[in-house]
Amino acid sequence: MTVSSESIKNPKLRLAILLLAAGEGSRLGGFPKALLKKEGESLLSRFLKYVQKLNPVEILVVTGFYADAVEAEINSTKPETYNSITIAKNPNPSEGQSSSVRIGLESLKSDYDILLVALCDQPNIGVSEIEALLEQFKQTGFNREIVLPMVNGNRGNPVLFSKKVIEEILAKPGMVCRPFMDKHPELVNVFETNNQAYLLDVDTQADIQKLGLDRHQSI
Repeated sequence: MTVSSESIKNPKLRLAILLLAAGEGSRLGGFPKALLKKEGESLLSRFLKYVQKLNPVEILVVTGFYADAVEAEINSTKPETYNSITIAKNPNPSEGQSSSVRIGLESLKSDYDILLVALCDQPNIGVSEIEALLEQFKQTGFNREIVLPMVNGNRGNPVLFSKKVIEEILAKPGMVCRPFMDKHPELVNVFETNNQAYLLDVDTQADIQKLGLDRHQSI
């Protein structure tokens, strides 16, 4: 499916969301980043509630390490959401993030126009940051099928992809999003921004303190 120029102008593009929450959090001493808390609520729960405002046609969460705890958090959030949330479990999360991305792409079921691939450990990503990416997609020139935020020369997240691009990725065994972008820079609309939210994520205990997060839950 190719996103036509008319659909790009249409503000009601069908959005699907792929959220990666399969990591081990090894540099946190072995703790799921998705369950870190901000203002008393897990990053996972906050994200799932925020994106309801965008009325996505599908929300898919990829779990892996700590799958039981992460899936329990998803299930506890469902009563407060009105869009369905589905789960795809990576049976081999030790193979790295790329394996979770591929499983997520293969598990999408909806008829969407654009896909947001997001990380579970970006506490400052909210609706306004996602809407900025969507606006870039609507305004972009012909054949620019990907929107990549760039902050001071650094690649950020989340990233938007057209369904056409996702279908091309899936047609290549083992291919995932980042190497596809590297091979096809002509398809990438680089969104230059000063918004640090696209860069901020959690890797270490120092990041937890810097970003004002908590890790009260035991796993």
